[in-house]
Amino acid sequence: MKKQNIVGIILFLGTIIVGRLYLSTPVLFFRLLAGLGLGYALSRGAMGFAGSVNRAYRFGSTKLMRILMFLFVITCIGSVGYLFQSTEGFDLWVNPINFGLLLGGTLFGIGMALSTCCASGVLTDIVSDLPRGLITLTFFGMGVYVGFPLQNTADWINVSWFTSGGWNGVYLPDLFQWDGLNGYLGAIVLTLLFAGIVTQLSYKYEKKRIADGKYRAVPSEVESDKKHEAINTLCPTKAYDKLFVRPWSMEFAAVAIAIIFIVMMGITKAGWGASTPYGHWFGRLLILFGMSPEQVASFAAPLAETPNVGPYTMPFFNHPINVQNIAIAIGAISALLLAGKYTTAWKEGFHLNGLQAVQYALGGFLMGFGTRLSNGCNVGALYTPIANFSLSGWIFLIVMVCGGVLGNKLLKAVFMKK
Repeated sequence: MKKQNIVGIILFLGTIIVGRLYLSTPVLFFRLLAGLGLGYALSRGAMGFAGSVNRAYRFGSTKLMRILMFLFVITCIGSVGYLFQSTEGFDLWVNPINFGLLLGGTLFGIGMALSTCCASGVLTDIVSDLPRGLITLTFFGMGVYVGFPLQNTADWINVSWFTSGGWNGVYLPDLFQWDGLNGYLGAIVLTLLFAGIVTQLSYKYEKKRIADGKYRAVPSEVESDKKHEAINTLCPTKAYDKLFVRPWSMEFAAVAIAIIFIVMMGITKAGWGASTPYGHWFGRLLILFGMSPEQVASFAAPLAETPNVGPYTMPFFNHPINVQNIAIAIGAISALLLAGKYTTAWKEGFHLNGLQAVQYALGGFLMGFGTRLSNGCNVGALYTPIANFSLSGWIFLIVMVCGGVLGNKLLKAVFMKK
């Protein structure tokens, strides 16, 4: 085995052991395991929510968008097992539908194109492209923090134009209470319809790009689509290559992510979020540079009678999403190390000029600020709401795609001038 492989094994298993010994609750330890799994699956399957738009615009391939529709559908179906009898006790992300969602999703899409990643993607990218990832993450956190006051005070962000069943948004099962299955049969059929429409539009777009001669294969998709021979158990090298080196198909990665999400729903009673803690991290950075915790907390929630300094001062690994986010990054780096690809990816990431730094900073800020307007990122305003049968997730998808197209046009016109 190569040194990278050994380091990968030590890092992955060591993280689990340290987490088991030092994390204070079983739920925190579960968040660690979930994060490791998500990071590993995202990296091994070369998946990311940002790629659904960026690959389509830059290459013409819509395969990732279609895979995401598959992911959404199977996660919705799996979630019904928890929600069928009652939603009581679950923190469902039925987000408001309003101007904040439209503007925030658009800004997020623009930033996603500029930084070539999203809220979860920056965690997997930072381990292979440190300059881009670090700049994006820093300014993402700034955008989230600057957006906190608006999110905490503005009705155009927090009050939904449309509601159902007492939710501050539209919960799809409420629209089909007559279907004999508490509304979930109709909700799943509608989800299938939405996913089918997106899939068909994706196919048409890709075929047009092919017909116009403007289609290029995405290297990671070509590699994951290769047919590999079955494992030869008598040849340890080939077995290791099959198990840890060769990319997963995106379909397999999607199933793995869906399973983790569904188990997460059962254990934590909530979905997958990533972006809010980035604002807390930026607040901690401000404290490091001299601001008091009270000043940081007061800026974030200006109407609060007593500033909540907890997110900025509590032990870092007592926050479940902090644990999960760090674990996603560790899962991603472990996947690269186990595959023996980390050194190559690391070296390729250190090519950065001043204009690119501005590009990534702007992209990160727009994504972070956009998440406060839309009440979430690609996992908090898209994946989790759709999995929770919230209509807001599908609307976020539409405006995010529009923003992604605008962002790629901006990238081409301003940051890629020859």
